[in-house]
Amino acid sequence: MSASPSASSSKTFLVCHGAWSAGWAWKKMRPLMQVRGHRLITPSYTGLGERAHLANPAIDLEAHIKDVLSVIQYEDLGDIVLLGHSYGGMVATGVADRARERVTQLIYLDAFVPRDGQSLFDLNEVAIEKMREAAHDGDGWRIPPMPTPPDTHPADVEWLTARRVDMPIKCFEQKLKLQHGEPSIPRSYIYATRITPADTFGRFAKRAKNEAGWRYFEIDASHSPNVTAPEALMALLEEVVG
Repeated sequence: MSASPSASSSKTFLVCHGAWSAGWAWKKMRPLMQVRGHRLITPSYTGLGERAHLANPAIDLEAHIKDVLSVIQYEDLGDIVLLGHSYGGMVATGVADRARERVTQLIYLDAFVPRDGQSLFDLNEVAIEKMREAAHDGDGWRIPPMPTPPDTHPADVEWLTARRVDMPIKCFEQKLKLQHGEPSIPRSYIYATRITPADTFGRFAKRAKNEAGWRYFEIDASHSPNVTAPEALMALLEEVVG
């Protein structure tokens, strides 16, 4: 029988979620975190999820960084494990840069890892043209959701499709501005190995394996293990922060 979690082993996980998504996408992780004594905070960015009614053409990466910084400030969070998923890697990098004294670990989950002055489009050149075309086919400032991975359960596809919303294009266009250079806090990268032919995140996995200051992990899952493989993700996160 496993021991109950101690106060010293409990962590505060703050999620910077992916594009088209929001805090709701981490629903399956909440009971898994709770039973292990961890706190899971999953704020939704302006213009997405339950805040979709606030969407407008001016929303950019900076707005989403400020969303998460405000949660840290108003909830008075400290000793944070900051977890960036997909596009959330852009947001998390900016948040960690400005809340250095509050963030103790930075985890990228199949996420973009920008350097100073890079935008998501700089890191995903293959998809730029298709995404810009999709935006122009609509209202000009929003990109419709990308397809879910093929191994996603039909019930989850239905759940996701009903809730994912278009993404303001400026979030992908705006270049990240770091105030303090490369993050100096411990960084880990989790690479989801059930890749698409584009292998969008392979370059960041390679960077984490070859660059000093990183720990590298893999998960046998497609791009959103918080949806498709929550138990496996929970076990791996405990290993990363343990």
